[in-house]
Amino acid sequence: MTCQTYSFFVLSVIMIYFGRFGNSSFLAQLQNDIDQLKADFNSSHSDVADGGPIFTEKLSNWTERNEKRIILSQIISMYLEMFENIDKSKAHVRHIAEELHTLKNSLPDSSKKVKDLMDIAKLQMTDLKIQRKAVNELFIVLQKLVETSTSHKRKRSQSQWRCRC
Repeated sequence: MTCQTYSFFVLSVIMIYFGRFGNSSFLAQLQNDIDQLKADFNSSHSDVADGGPIFTEKLSNWTERNEKRIILSQIISMYLEMFENIDKSKAHVRHIAEELHTLKNSLPDSSKKVKDLMDIAKLQMTDLKIQRKAVNELFIVLQKLVETSTSHKRKRSQSQWRCRC
């Protein structure tokens, strides 16, 4: 896959993943709109390949459905931020922006979850007060972890029972 197709790939994955667009003619129109947007941005320029992809590589690290919804929601937010500064007088730009807004509205707001992850990453685990609090919460955290893995195992085994005909 070339660097020129990354934006279409990401947008297609997002749209297909959420079941929003199963119509191949619609995807063909969207690809045409994105090709026009690529021309607007001169995305075939050699510097596009510098540093590798910005979104698609990160998508591969998120495997669970709920995880993917979080990262895809953030990626869509980044595209929408980019589209705020783009001239929407062109039909293909308006069309892509509208579809991004539709997708964003179909997703829960994950910015709070991302903020929580960033707050946890910033914790100074060498601080004695933080360590005391963490130790005080350890059993509850482990209990939640066990509950989560047990419910996941239960869901998996329930679906296996249903599939046997």
